[in-house]
Amino acid sequence: MKTYTLNNGVKMPAFGLGTFRVEPGESAYETVLSALKMGYRHIDTAIMYGNESDVGRAVRDSGILRSEIFVTTKLAKHYGGNEKEIRQAIDQSFERLNIGYIDLLLIHWPNQAYEMNHMVWHIFESYYEAKKVRAIGVSNFQIHHLDDLLKHAKIKPQVNQVECHPLLIQSALHKYLVKHDIQMTSYGPFAKGKVFESTTAEKLSEIGAKYHASITQVIIAWGLSKDIVMIPKSVHEDRLLENFKGQDLKLSQAEILAINQLNRGSRLYTDPDNNTIYL
Repeated sequence: MKTYTLNNGVKMPAFGLGTFRVEPGESAYETVLSALKMGYRHIDTAIMYGNESDVGRAVRDSGILRSEIFVTTKLAKHYGGNEKEIRQAIDQSFERLNIGYIDLLLIHWPNQAYEMNHMVWHIFESYYEAKKVRAIGVSNFQIHHLDDLLKHAKIKPQVNQVECHPLLIQSALHKYLVKHDIQMTSYGPFAKGKVFESTTAEKLSEIGAKYHASITQVIIAWGLSKDIVMIPKSVHEDRLLENFKGQDLKLSQAEILAINQLNRGSRLYTDPDNNTIYL
């Protein structure tokens, strides 16, 4: 499987499984276990998803060496800057996952009070320095959040996970992340199903027809061609396999540009500058 080398030397699989809205319990457990048996080696979860324990159990039961599986999780809240509560929340993630170390720990959402981001980040740095996590990063951070954080961080974020799909290609943010050697990860790559509608679907289908590939496979190949980590979510085994095979598709430069031109600046998930999810 293709990997990207993060700015601290850690190798991150370029393709993985997102578990947002994968129902906690047997559904999450069986989905992750099936994906791992299929060849997936990158699983993305979060405190907010409520399925960390199921992800951890699937990783343990898979029979695959822990070192071969890359697990990402995310801190949901900032607890008003209460360091004890933040550390307790992170420690509870470790307990629920029960897989030893965490490969990548992310701040799930930026706080609009920059000093709160600094505080949480310094706590993350302490876990990184203690070698409890292999990499640390952020999620949903805009350029202005990163500009400020980089002025105060001792350790540069390794990853920024953001909404990215053909209707929101995030070109300015992506260019910024490449410049600062911060790996971009795309969540919601199928734009809540909007890629299967209208002229967007027509163009993606047209490209896919040349390769006998589905729309989802074309999108995965598009993201990987731009060196973006892709973590599509599915709970259906046939779609898990379909997505997995999207890694094998190679698009031409003209096709990549054609997909870029589908961009409408359409944000379909929460706006990072107008939310209180982190409270």
